[in-house]
Amino acid sequence: MTRVAFLGLGVMGYPMAGHLKSKGFEVVVYNRTAAKAEGWVKEHGGEMALTPAGAAEGADFVMACVGNDDDLRQVCVCEGGAFAAMKDGAIFVDHTTVSAKVTRELYEAAGAAGLGFVDAPISGGQAGAENGVLSIMCGGDADTYTKAEPVMESYARICRRIGESGAGQMTKMCNQIAIAGVVQGLSEALHFAEKAGLDGAAVVEVISQGAAGSWQMSNRYETMIADHFEHGFAVDWMRKDLGICLDTADETGASLPVTALVDQFYKDVQKLGGGRWDTSSLIKRLRALD
Repeated sequence: MTRVAFLGLGVMGYPMAGHLKSKGFEVVVYNRTAAKAEGWVKEHGGEMALTPAGAAEGADFVMACVGNDDDLRQVCVCEGGAFAAMKDGAIFVDHTTVSAKVTRELYEAAGAAGLGFVDAPISGGQAGAENGVLSIMCGGDADTYTKAEPVMESYARICRRIGESGAGQMTKMCNQIAIAGVVQGLSEALHFAEKAGLDGAAVVEVISQGAAGSWQMSNRYETMIADHFEHGFAVDWMRKDLGICLDTADETGASLPVTALVDQFYKDVQKLGGGRWDTSSLIKRLRALD
């Protein structure tokens, strides 16, 4: 039986690890807060470990979904990290959204240790993780990706290798750039409808069937109208991701004027106390301006 370690049991990692167990993999989990890992084992079975190294020992694949660059380095190469405990030829798959810089750094470190490394950030939100329909964009060596793909398919709607190491993270940046503009546009449309005295739901029913339609419109308009923003990916995390996008744009020479503006709008949402609200809360900023 293929043995898989999963590091990080947040709103995304917890259900992703559960899908692996339900697909018949032998799963061992690690979480910085051990109580979360204990709860996962109680719900799904499997095993837990107290360190990333303990989880990674003997695993064929080690999957990670943690917070940021520093968290990823911590579970990979710091004391008690996974790399030192992984067996020769094992593959590390990183589902965290991090910089391409740390991805390439860890890709090199993994290679030097005789390990494979795939950067595989995810999109689809908490619902996508729970329903096993995530979009996974990957970078790394082609043969390493081919070996890891069947494991990732346990919780994927689509899983694609885009290119060499870092390409997955660069693609995730494209994803976040696109989302930022779409959510702001939807927020403005719904706010305009409110100010014009229109029935927002009726407006969306019509415009969603034309060129204005989007995933955000279909899945978030009702909660946005209801002023309810507890549906997954938080503003604090979005600002972290957009910061990566903007830093990388400076390095590559790309121009991201709308992304930079929306990032500041999310900063305004944080000032309203909405750091843990989901990303559709941009409309709260517009309402606060009334």
